[in-house]
Amino acid sequence: MPRVRTARLAASSLPPWLAHALSTQRGPVPWSAVTRGALAGGPLLLAAVLVDRASLGVAAALAAMLAGINDRPGSRRTSVRRIGVPALAGAAGLLVGTYSGEHLGAVSLTLVLTGLGLVAGGFSAVGAVASGAGTQLLVTGAVGAGMPLPGPGWQSASAFLAGAGWLLALRLLLPTPGSRAGDSRPERLESRCGSPGGSRPGSRFDFRFDGERAAVAAVYDAVAALLDATGTGHAVARRAALTAALDHAQDALAGPRLRRRASSAAERRLHAQYAAALPLGEAATALAWAERPLPARAGEGPRRLAAAVRGNTPAGPLPAPSRTEPALRALDDALLHAAEAFDRGGSRDLHTRKRSVASLARTVLGAGGREYGLRVGLCFGASAAVAQVLHHSHWYGTHQHWYWLPATAVFLVKPDLGPLVSRVVCRAAGTVLGALLFAGAAAVVPRPEGLVALVAVCGALVPVAARHFAAQTAVVTVLVLALVMVGGEPQASVSRIGETLLACAIVLVVGHLPMPGQRGGRVRTRIEAADAAAHAYLAHVLRESDDRATRWTLRRDAYRRLAEARAAIGLAAAELPALARHSAGADEVAALLERLVDTTTACAVHLDDTGRLTPRHTERLAGLRDELAARRGHVALREPAPPLAG
Repeated sequence: MPRVRTARLAASSLPPWLAHALSTQRGPVPWSAVTRGALAGGPLLLAAVLVDRASLGVAAALAAMLAGINDRPGSRRTSVRRIGVPALAGAAGLLVGTYSGEHLGAVSLTLVLTGLGLVAGGFSAVGAVASGAGTQLLVTGAVGAGMPLPGPGWQSASAFLAGAGWLLALRLLLPTPGSRAGDSRPERLESRCGSPGGSRPGSRFDFRFDGERAAVAAVYDAVAALLDATGTGHAVARRAALTAALDHAQDALAGPRLRRRASSAAERRLHAQYAAALPLGEAATALAWAERPLPARAGEGPRRLAAAVRGNTPAGPLPAPSRTEPALRALDDALLHAAEAFDRGGSRDLHTRKRSVASLARTVLGAGGREYGLRVGLCFGASAAVAQVLHHSHWYGTHQHWYWLPATAVFLVKPDLGPLVSRVVCRAAGTVLGALLFAGAAAVVPRPEGLVALVAVCGALVPVAARHFAAQTAVVTVLVLALVMVGGEPQASVSRIGETLLACAIVLVVGHLPMPGQRGGRVRTRIEAADAAAHAYLAHVLRESDDRATRWTLRRDAYRRLAEARAAIGLAAAELPALARHSAGADEVAALLERLVDTTTACAVHLDDTGRLTPRHTERLAGLRDELAARRGHVALREPAPPLAG
């Protein structure tokens, strides 16, 4: 314990940009992803080498590596979009880059790559999947333009799609270690209201839905944790954890259906279990807002529901909480509803609003998208121009890897991947370490067998190394250098280090250049979206509408937008002071909006029970209204928000 306390104290004394660079994600080893990584790029490359088509194997292994970076924990259905969409963008980038490199001169090629960066950067502001697609589009565009791959571009693009498709197939078909594939024959249990539990003898635990079950179960665990923390200083953090769990479950269930007929019953049941968690989360949030401690048994019901989701069993008997106040009565009613949904669930409604084309266009063309696109386009174009000049200069020698410079700049300039200085420091350190490791390995391993084995080992390490950008960079550097040598080019560790450091310098300079318009556009865009969602939710509640499905949809949207704003603010705060100052004060605005949404939830629960608000509710709303009004004109809230109704 003293060591942990000392480490935390040391971290808190560091400047934010350095603390972020040293921080590491924690969690269990993703053995499933490790297995997939080992079975992806290495075997594909070996098969290509055996049939004397090493160049196509390089393209396929590169795609498998990029797909492995996007192979994050979650459900199988979400992996289709998370891996598939960037892979399609990567294949398109490879086509554009290959044909542009063959038919355009250096100046025209640089202009094409700059335009590609503007477009990909703007679309990257939409979300995580769009950002991954933009990254692969630019990386493969640079590789296609600069890497000498024999054969027509469509062959390389086809091999790229095959490599990503192979890893996606492994993601969909391989069972998760430890998942149960046998029959689950739960005992007949009594539900909370005393009706039969509705056991389903002979039902099979389908491992293809283990990601969805884990995500929904985590929601019930988060509800229980929030109830346990009510009335303590941990309630705010537990409410944020509940939001994250709901977002993750919503995403896990929102992907394409894996089997249209055979899995429909299982999917409907999971959707019903997720929907049943929404009123529970609402009641738990209202209880946390009241700031009164609850008895320990209050969280027992959600915990039993979490176990039922994981085991694919009926809910069983649930403890009845006290019904002495509106929020407790809402909690009890939500438990009754959940017990019924677990026994006879069949809902498909995720209570989520779809983003329209107009909304996506506003994101891409708004302040955040414009700033993102300009930054990426300028960095990508500048690095491509510098690389072309160096490539054609006499003193640069015969080195052919000019595409490394713009490809490296892509990973460094993307603001959603981390603060600028943190990315630069980690990228430089990881590249140096990876290049040195490869230089030592290349001197002793046989070729090409040893290099293929090195690709397989690095593919397995990518999911583990993803916990820290420097570690991931080191692993990817070894893998890429191995692919280059398998493709028939000489060992290039020194040039890899030199071009990475040059890319770091370019990105640092461009990242601090003044841009048209006001800086901090990404943070402002997120805050404004959260502000609009919070007031839409408040307006619906104060109208006292009976449409609870719409209310839960608006509530989910409000909390999701707040989570996105918090993430953007956290990254901006970890920049150097010259950049961090542009988003100063945004965290206070986000905190006000969070309190507004929490208060709105408490009002909704109270209105359901009594039909009127207490003076405490109205005073809290009025106070938050005044505080938000005082923030109008702040950098994070440029436009006046809709007035509070009621």
